[in-house]
Amino acid sequence: MKQMHSQAPSLRVALIGHSFMGTIHAQAWQSAPRFFELGLKPEVAVVCGRNDDAASVFATKFDIPQVENDWRKVVADPSVDVVDICTPGHLHSPIALAALAAGKHVLCEKPLSNSLGEAEEMTAAAEAAQERGIQSMVGYSYRRTPALAHARQLVSEGKIGRIFHIRAVYLQDWIVDEEFPLVWRLQREHAGSGALGDIGAHVVDLAQYLTGHHITGVSALTETFVKTRPLVASSDGLSATASDERGSVTVDDAAVFIARTDKGALATFEASRFATGRKNALRIEINGARGSLAFDFESMNELWVQDNTGSRASSGFSRILVTEPEHPYMDAWWPAGHGLGYEHTFVHEIADFVRNIAAGTQPSPSFRDGLAIQRVLAAVEASAQANAVWTATNYEF
Repeated sequence: MKQMHSQAPSLRVALIGHSFMGTIHAQAWQSAPRFFELGLKPEVAVVCGRNDDAASVFATKFDIPQVENDWRKVVADPSVDVVDICTPGHLHSPIALAALAAGKHVLCEKPLSNSLGEAEEMTAAAEAAQERGIQSMVGYSYRRTPALAHARQLVSEGKIGRIFHIRAVYLQDWIVDEEFPLVWRLQREHAGSGALGDIGAHVVDLAQYLTGHHITGVSALTETFVKTRPLVASSDGLSATASDERGSVTVDDAAVFIARTDKGALATFEASRFATGRKNALRIEINGARGSLAFDFESMNELWVQDNTGSRASSGFSRILVTEPEHPYMDAWWPAGHGLGYEHTFVHEIADFVRNIAAGTQPSPSFRDGLAIQRVLAAVEASAQANAVWTATNYEF
């Protein structure tokens, strides 16, 4: 008779929010234990949303046994081990602080919060909880793209050499239509900032994560191209229908800024939701003394690498198809050449997070890493408001 392995201990997860991010997190929680050895068996035990009917439909779709409409009840539930925060930004801080105080592990979507003060309070609480064995992580999922994880390895191994330039953009066009409704992402009281915090935060995180550099100062411009929009009649994820009334857009539509790093590199950043024709063009290029790296998420299984140490006659960029089992995360998936998609970055995020919980080790990116991004975002906004004067990020060495 074949011997059965003992089942891993369960990890009961509460998912707060069930829109775009909630959906992809739910899928990731279910997929991660099917493809990765985690040491624990996560299960989404409860989903929480303000609309009972919508939350119930979501629960049925993902076979989640319990539905709640008050996150405070979820956080106080002694049977819940993990709180996964997929809400608009204004709720990140109160939910995370309450969950950490209740002894729950916390995964919080990015950016960490809507303000620098909230991010500092959340970081202090997370680090105090970590001393009690409670883990926390902020959800910068693009770090888990195999091509970008491989790029980090190459930089860490010195293949790029001393870094001179970081060039990063994140371009979308989903609100170019001036009649697109005023969803919560376009309201400062809910989102904190616009393109800057929603998508710009990702490229700031990747620039620092890939290079090991930290941004020490910025000079920035932001713009809101469309000042008013129709109020929302109904919404679903990133789509919405308009009502007859209008309201003010209170966040940026686009942000551009230059930066210096603590290791002497120059960096340029752009985040826009008005780049017509660009759907999810997250692009980053790193130029160093020994070579360069270039990546575009719209071709997410490819990394372009230039070796500057060989003959100039053959020193152009070469494409690496990052699908070999030797590449980060890829040994859990399909045969070489069979690429992955957007959703896999979240599966990898959940797998890493659960492994850290099982091992009792600090996940990455930590809340302190998220705080570092928040400092950059705050400096960008301050610089833009002061007409693009140089503004220090107050990075702590």
